[in-house]
Amino acid sequence: MNYAVIMAGGAGTRLWPISRERLPKPALRLYSEKSMFQIAVERLFPLFTPQQIIVVAGSAHSTVLAEQVPEIPKENFILEPEGRGTASAIALTAVHLAERDPEAVMAVLTADHFIGNEVVFRGAVAAALTTAKSDYMVTLGIFPEFPSTEYGYIQQGNLIGETDGFRVLEALRFVEKPDQERAAEMVQSGNYAWNSGMFIWKVSVILEEFARQMPELFDQITAIRRTINTPAYAHTLSEIWPKIRKQTIDYGIMEGARRVVVLPVTMQWTDVGNWNSLKALLPEDASGNTVRGDALLMDCSGTLVFGSNKLIAGVGLQDLIVVDTADALLICRSDRVQDVRKIAVRLKASGRLDLI
Repeated sequence: MNYAVIMAGGAGTRLWPISRERLPKPALRLYSEKSMFQIAVERLFPLFTPQQIIVVAGSAHSTVLAEQVPEIPKENFILEPEGRGTASAIALTAVHLAERDPEAVMAVLTADHFIGNEVVFRGAVAAALTTAKSDYMVTLGIFPEFPSTEYGYIQQGNLIGETDGFRVLEALRFVEKPDQERAAEMVQSGNYAWNSGMFIWKVSVILEEFARQMPELFDQITAIRRTINTPAYAHTLSEIWPKIRKQTIDYGIMEGARRVVVLPVTMQWTDVGNWNSLKALLPEDASGNTVRGDALLMDCSGTLVFGSNKLIAGVGLQDLIVVDTADALLICRSDRVQDVRKIAVRLKASGRLDLI
């Protein structure tokens, strides 16, 4: 059977002070009346039923996420005691699915991305599921609309075939976030796609790759697997999980994986990873200002105001990010949004845990 695995963990510190450890980014209503998590679930219908949707989240976030999507069975929530990177989260999910269905195909999807064309998205996932049944490890590559330095890239190779109207290309290598010059070169070449972080594969295939490339993690996850559906599971998970080394699926598996292919897709995709990317999704006035909440702006341009329950007045602001919450106020130049995460780091180091 096919399963959709929604990765819904992470505090999203680049969207501080709205996103906190107690209220993760996917649970927020940022550009819609629904949360990004709710949108991520709903766009999977009718390709998957609620019983086929698996949610991976931190233990601290399970309640708020479950309340937002009551149609997903409680047993479909796989909870991490703490974040140890995407590699371990995917490995844990894979063994759970292997116990449920050894022939399972899993689509690892995100809960914090904007996808404008959901019809194309579902078509691409369906084509990827079909392709994965031939033992390929499939990733969705996004057609790069501009030279971005905020995304990783995938170098595309020869055409392998076509599935349901989508080209299937060799994935030659994964490239980390480049500088502006290199990004421009890659986009101009026409041989690269943005790395969406969405992957589709057989459970058996990904577990073979964990055994080959990350044997220590594979052994740890296998020990946890032996206790699934037994009273010993919670204790075993809590004992082993903190000992797992943090690693991403890109570094740990994808860069050295076999039979990796990419499906290039154009579907109005944005990783809502910082305040600038969110601003791009919201309406602007004639001066390029974006307002959520109650604001009065005079002679301002290129500014985002994200308010709570008080009037925010601005005069002569240019290219600023202003975010107000009940207990914190962020004022940031729009060209420094990547550094917002450092605020959360400094708050944690100083013991101000109530603010992160």
